Amino acid sequence: MRVYLVAGELSGDILGAGLMQALLRRHPEIEFRGIGGPRMQAQGLDSLYPLETLSVMGLVEVLKHLPGLVKVRRHLKRDALAWQPDVMIGIDAPDFNIGLERQLREAGVLTAHYVSPSVWAWRQGRVKTIAKAVDAMLTFLPFEADFYTEHRVPVAYVGHPLADELPLVNDRQAMRAELGLALDRPTLAVLPGSRSNEIRFQGEVFLRAASALRERLGTLQVVIPAASPARRQELEALLARFPELTTDTLIIESRSREAMTAADAVLLTSGTAALETMLCHRAMVVAYRMAPATYWLAQRLVKTRWISLPNLIAQEGLVPELIQAAASTENIVAELMPWFQDPARREALEARFAELHAGLQRGASERAAVAITQLVERGRLDSATDAI
Repeated sequence: MRVYLVAGELSGDILGAGLMQALLRRHPEIEFRGIGGPRMQAQGLDSLYPLETLSVMGLVEVLKHLPGLVKVRRHLKRDALAWQPDVMIGIDAPDFNIGLERQLREAGVLTAHYVSPSVWAWRQGRVKTIAKAVDAMLTFLPFEADFYTEHRVPVAYVGHPLADELPLVNDRQAMRAELGLALDRPTLAVLPGSRSNEIRFQGEVFLRAASALRERLGTLQVVIPAASPARRQELEALLARFPELTTDTLIIESRSREAMTAADAVLLTSGTAALETMLCHRAMVVAYRMAPATYWLAQRLVKTRWISLPNLIAQEGLVPELIQAAASTENIVAELMPWFQDPARREALEARFAELHAGLQRGASERAAVAITQLVERGRLDSATDAI
């Protein structure tokens, strides 16, 4: 079997490597070619470009790099058609990969896309383009699969690799001890975002909320994971403006899961961090602020009742969501307080999160490999794939 893979960033490299390992167990003589990072290359990928070639964020940056990206896509199309893969798999990076998948499918190559774009949330018209581009969509989440089924796109719900990676049982006290935190004090994890502009919009209000929560509870220790050394510097500079918090606040680099696991509750921005917090089985408040123009546009484009993945997965409002003006210090504290004052309520939510975690823990890489094998061997994806 020959498989052409195109990943666009670090998370895609991790997903791609897991899928390649699972495919190798089924097809030891398999060959891989395309774009991937060090993890995918370690599994045997012949990568034509560095992983970061497609890692372009933001409208201005994309426009600046557009000619180069178009050139790369044209080269990949020619290369794939000359190599004649049994299947081409785009891993995330939908703005790049969906177009390449469509071109290759029109040329007779079977195509699959691993990680659904948020087409169910906004720009739903894109599903028509996706339907023309892929023979199979592999989704992490059940409501995503329902959306594609409704729109007659062949789909396999494979589960979430992060759910496979994180344990169904964790130890809050042991993690506090590992991080050097007091075992018997109320503990809040604060995650204002992994990008500089997210810290700019959320950082101050999050720390103001932590300070007000500390005053209400009488004591509080705070742990803040920083996504990078640069984010750590920004967070330390921000924390210096809150001297009442500095003694009892720990900033750690990268270890977001450890911070979540050690906490009684988590204050975070929307995104993958909310899913990660759910998979650590911790109560949370989701709060998000953005530029006014971005919020104005989002109100008109986003079609979902909820924005956080725990609520979307459960299809109910399990965790508070405070967006834009609603993400005030007063509102954040009001939503955080019950998680500290009502342990029974918090434990009930933690148990519900554990149930949802178990439902997502399906062996995603293995299921994705089964779906790809079925697609290659039968030329189509059967609905029975979900029952594997």
